[in-house]
Amino acid sequence: MNLEYLIRRLDELEKRVVFLEKENAMLRERLSKYENPKNSRNSSIPPSKDENRPKTNQSLRKSTGKNVGGQKGREGKTLEMISFPDVMIELHPDYCNNCGTSLIGSKSTKEQTRQIIDTPVIKATVTEYQVYSKTCSCGCKTMSSFPQGVNAPVSYGENIEALVAYFHARQYLPFARMKELLNDAFGVQISEGGIHCLLNRFAQKTTPIYQMIKQCVQESRVIGTDETGVKVNGDKHWLWTWQTQDFTFIAHSDNRGSATINREFPQGFPQATLVHDGWRAQLKTVSKNHQSCLAHLQRSLNYLNECYADNKWGQKFKKLLHDSLELHQTLDFNSEKYLSERQAIIQNLDYLVDNPPDKKHKKLYTFFKRMCKEKEHLFTFLFVPKVPPDNNASERAIRNVKVKQKISGQFKTSQTAQNFAQIRSVIDTAIKKGVNVLETLSIIAKGQFELAY
Repeated sequence: MNLEYLIRRLDELEKRVVFLEKENAMLRERLSKYENPKNSRNSSIPPSKDENRPKTNQSLRKSTGKNVGGQKGREGKTLEMISFPDVMIELHPDYCNNCGTSLIGSKSTKEQTRQIIDTPVIKATVTEYQVYSKTCSCGCKTMSSFPQGVNAPVSYGENIEALVAYFHARQYLPFARMKELLNDAFGVQISEGGIHCLLNRFAQKTTPIYQMIKQCVQESRVIGTDETGVKVNGDKHWLWTWQTQDFTFIAHSDNRGSATINREFPQGFPQATLVHDGWRAQLKTVSKNHQSCLAHLQRSLNYLNECYADNKWGQKFKKLLHDSLELHQTLDFNSEKYLSERQAIIQNLDYLVDNPPDKKHKKLYTFFKRMCKEKEHLFTFLFVPKVPPDNNASERAIRNVKVKQKISGQFKTSQTAQNFAQIRSVIDTAIKKGVNVLETLSIIAKGQFELAY
């Protein structure tokens, strides 16, 4: 065996080692997906999709040490008597329980009072409008006219219209179950097609308030946004939300890109801080400031730190986010302590951006590059009052869409998806205003928009 052969053989083995090392790294990377699966604790995956869910609390919140249930000293709630009941029934004894003597005509003394709260038997009322004519002495025959909205020989009234909208967008009832409920509980015979027509009619009536909500969101100083996928006749569509502390605006779209934002808010939000989860279409939206959702970032870091146990950069970044949230709890933007701690957080961020993690941790390095791009959007809430550090309010606003689809299934047409978006926008805004949802829908059904909120 000569030297030349040995050198050639060594060359081949070295190349083989390099190839196997690359293959090993690739396989380890792929295997990490199964060793450290994503779940609701370390990503945005909903809890319903977790496999082998751990028994420990998956929330980002830490335990307060308090027992589950009502806390000591809390004010309890119980049924209270009504001062002016609708019906009063007096129960007088007719004879003595001891000797049997008649007590009719004797003076009574009230001893105890008890009340039963119940609902009356629900029955739909039918109003018939009869048009008459009169003939004048001049020979002209004049006929009266039907009130506005009375357009067909038989039609459903405004209260049923509001009730259908309430069942559809607030209680998430499918058409078949709604039809059964209206029949069994209210004695109203209606088809699924009739329900669809009523929802179209009601959604059209919400248009003025829907546009008012949109305008109020546009003029707000802090706006949260999010989007979620929905099925429309088997195709993937999207429902978007832009919401504030007082208003919620939801819109249907067939895409998840900037086209939807440009359609709904072509000017963007030049006077507002936009709070979002970092989706690229939202990042490109014109706004005075952006705020990335720290809850999303914390969950991502939970996953990355599980994947790479020897990862110090991820641990430091996670602590940085935790420190910023702790500082935010002080809510004192002008104290010297607040200003100095805020400056320390910004300096730590600069240090972490200037000292990247090991490139062999590919997923973590991808996260690092994202943080470099979003660096200016991470701690806006520490500088601008009333800006939240997370996008939870927008996720709550859009979650109703998922609940609706889990119960009722997909939307059949784009119009029905937009109808739901409009009605739900009105309902969520009513809830934020603290007014009765069904009463608000009834007012809108009657066309009394000025009384809605």
